[in-house]
Amino acid sequence: MSASAGRELDPRVERSRMVILTAAVEELADVGYGRVRIESIAARAGVGKSTIYRHWRDKLALIADAFETFHEQMVPDLGDLPVRDAVALLLGHVAEVVVDSTFSRCIPALIEGAERDQRVREFHHRYSAERRQSIIDLITRGIREGQIKPGVDPELATATLLGAIFYQRLMTGNPFDPAAAVQLVDLVLG
Repeated sequence: MSASAGRELDPRVERSRMVILTAAVEELADVGYGRVRIESIAARAGVGKSTIYRHWRDKLALIADAFETFHEQMVPDLGDLPVRDAVALLLGHVAEVVVDSTFSRCIPALIEGAERDQRVREFHHRYSAERRQSIIDLITRGIREGQIKPGVDPELATATLLGAIFYQRLMTGNPFDPAAAVQLVDLVLG
């Protein structure tokens, strides 16, 4: 359901697409990956399943499109922020998303799906790697520009920063406070 280069997408088609993508994420959050069915997404969206199959080959393609689309809409604009502020802004955003959102309920569903389905695992790992890469790139730039001390391993620092947020979300009853993102950046990046 994407517009061809140079052509504007019909607003009705785009509205329908967004309703279907929202329904897919809500269904994933509510029932888990293994129980998601195109029929249930179609019912939730108020469309026929043929409408979904006309644009997505299967539920994984639909869920992947939903994650990519909503990520693009939700990720904060970093503008010209200094590196540490940009990293803290991204971490605060991640913490907000995983504290209480439909996406926070999708995390366990994707993990469960990835354990059982190679294609889901590949999507989940690729999607997560792409999200991490933006922070890795920021930290690398910060080291190069002297905003972050030399010797920091950008990949390990990113895993540590995100790990604190996801650990608290998945393993404790106290989600990470988005307001503590600056403290976390200071702790990990010095």
